[in-house]
Amino acid sequence: MGKDIEKVIVTGGSGKSGRVVLQDLIEHGYRVHNLDLVPPQDTAVDCTIVELTDFGQTIGALRAIDARMQGAEAVVHFAAIPGPGRRPDEITFEINTISTYNVFRAATLLGMKRVVWASSETTMGLPFDEPPPYVPLDEKAPVRPEWSYSLSKVLGEEMARQFSRWYPEIPFIGLRLSNILGEADYRMFPDFWEFPRERKWNLWSYVDARDVAQAVRRGLEAEIGGAENFVIAAGDTVMKKTVRELMAEVFPGVPIAEGTGDFETLLSIEKARRLLGYSPKHSWRQYV
Repeated sequence: MGKDIEKVIVTGGSGKSGRVVLQDLIEHGYRVHNLDLVPPQDTAVDCTIVELTDFGQTIGALRAIDARMQGAEAVVHFAAIPGPGRRPDEITFEINTISTYNVFRAATLLGMKRVVWASSETTMGLPFDEPPPYVPLDEKAPVRPEWSYSLSKVLGEEMARQFSRWYPEIPFIGLRLSNILGEADYRMFPDFWEFPRERKWNLWSYVDARDVAQAVRRGLEAEIGGAENFVIAAGDTVMKKTVRELMAEVFPGVPIAEGTGDFETLLSIEKARRLLGYSPKHSWRQYV
């Protein structure tokens, strides 16, 4: 792996995870510029206010920042409605699909070297009202969107594949992010432990925002081509019960891969470890 990208435009950098991504990139020597609908808390980060569902605004903003940075090299696309149920389904779908298309198209027109973007664990069948085919569940499983939000992310992944086909020199790295949490959120974990069914919706997974930032940076640096999607989760579950106890209680009969650790994440991060060099550093067990 090597770092040949130094100037990065981040969409959604004012959001919960976007702020952490920006800070991590700055700490690792990147020059960054934020695109968002709202100003960031950290006013030291350059920010342009833009409506990404408007293609004219999107291409105009990226072109202006590209000129200001004297050649922006990559886009990290995190701007989106971040989950189901926050807005009416049709609005969530429209905002997420159109903004993703606009950012991808602008990035290709401006000749960016790479796009790293936020897909979602929900593409994989969440909330698992139908049991998963096997665990740990990985990227080889067919996508199964159950919400309009999830469908918007599946279409984002398909757009990435087609843009990559049209522009094979530009890698598109999709991060299927698990439930993003910060250190302060870990105090609620004891409430989960006696009620496994309340967290079965994502196979008891989560990811620390700082590890999301690590995954973004790895996505910018990894020697990889084409359009690839990677599950990004913590290395463990949110539960004190072992994964075999959890599966026997909630999803009996679902195959568990041989060698799966007692508390290992059931959304497999093996591909991200192997191809991105991703290695989660943060677990709730360090704090609770």
